[in-house]
Amino acid sequence: MSSNVKAAGSEEWFDVVNERDEVVRRATRREVHATGLWHRAVHVMVFDAGGRVFLQKRSMLKDLSPGLWDSSCSGHLDAGEDYDTAAGRELGEEIGIKLEDGTKPERWFRIEACEMTGWEFVWVYRLRHDGPLVLDPLEIQFGEWVAPAEVSARVAGRPADYCPSFKLIWPMVVGALALKSQI
Repeated sequence: MSSNVKAAGSEEWFDVVNERDEVVRRATRREVHATGLWHRAVHVMVFDAGGRVFLQKRSMLKDLSPGLWDSSCSGHLDAGEDYDTAAGRELGEEIGIKLEDGTKPERWFRIEACEMTGWEFVWVYRLRHDGPLVLDPLEIQFGEWVAPAEVSARVAGRPADYCPSFKLIWPMVVGALALKSQI
């Protein structure tokens, strides 16, 4: 998540939300994570023309889940930011996808805050993009395009290699892809 790496001395602020995902106050990133306060995040799944999904291996510099595999890009919402804006910002910051004015990835499905999401309410987005990608080395060690069936096999075979939130999201992605193919 790109909000994990900031310049020394800078403090990130998040909106703290209630059980209905309504903003109740603001708190620092440190306080939110230390005390398990509900907050907001986005994950974007980027697919190419062949149906492969881009996965990133998180940088070892990350404070949460360093070195684990994750969604194409993901991140916290900054205080005062909405989900759609955060999704577009994260695409640009982490993997270099700059969307045209007014263009945004498609909202796909929502996940309630829970322990596996790190107490984040999450909107999962999808986007079709064939590259190029420009990976931020502070955020991402490397990434690769992978067929969905291969992702499922890898997660089943080596679950410890994947972020907890990704392990929650991926079966939902597979289900949504299956529904789409039936239409």
